[in-house]
Amino acid sequence: MPAPQKAMLSRLAKTNFASKNIRLPVNWKQPGDQYPDAFQKSERKVAANPPMTLFKEPTLNKYHVDTAGTIGKKFENYIDGACAAICDGIDKWMKMTAIAGVIINGPTGMLMPGCVIGPVLTPLILATAPKSTPQEIKYSKAIAQAFGTLWQPWHSGLTGTLMYPPFAAFPGPVAPPMPNVPIPLMALSSPGEAGLSPGSLKSAMEANLADPKALHAPDLFDAIAKAFHTVFQIFKSTTIIQNVLGTGPIPTFAPPVVPVGPVLAGTVIPTPGVLK
Repeated sequence: MPAPQKAMLSRLAKTNFASKNIRLPVNWKQPGDQYPDAFQKSERKVAANPPMTLFKEPTLNKYHVDTAGTIGKKFENYIDGACAAICDGIDKWMKMTAIAGVIINGPTGMLMPGCVIGPVLTPLILATAPKSTPQEIKYSKAIAQAFGTLWQPWHSGLTGTLMYPPFAAFPGPVAPPMPNVPIPLMALSSPGEAGLSPGSLKSAMEANLADPKALHAPDLFDAIAKAFHTVFQIFKSTTIIQNVLGTGPIPTFAPPVVPVGPVLAGTVIPTPGVLK
């Protein structure tokens, strides 16, 4: 299954952002009782923006409604683009990632830290992230660098067990390449996963941006980080580790006295595309 799903990530991020109820203009207060008289009657009260508009208008003044709607749409488009880039980057990472160095004894293959080998995620995300304005470039770099920095220790730290049942008792001197029993990615664990928590991701994005005055950056980063946490759990449960080809010697094989034996000190053949 391709992962994570960009439509889900974007929808959740926009829902998170909208739930913050940010009003534009921020901290707006009516300047005086004569303020409404500065507008035509048709401008003083118009229909509100839809509930899921990312920014809320402080009044139903036409210009407040228009401002919230226009800027909200720009943020929607940015979130769509950023989330699509994150998902596309991870999809490319999956296709290029291989498993190597697994130690197989009998039917069990021990996958230790460093066995999952994949590319750096940052350039894969940044390649398609929104970059149409200087501000978008800054935001996209901050997001891509955060994911790249925190994704690396997660995938490098993955550990677990791969199973090769035929290797418990194989009738031959060497077991030919055979695929592992497919397992979900969530069957592996990594101490690096703590770095992909919403708080860690948001903090990394803010540190990378290094601009405390950037408009709505903390809310944007928080919305994306929390949305990613949800889709990441789904990603782990739906991504399958399969076709990791194991092989190895059977040193006890000695027919006709010992016609079968276990694989000892076997290994796997590194092949990209084992995450589906």
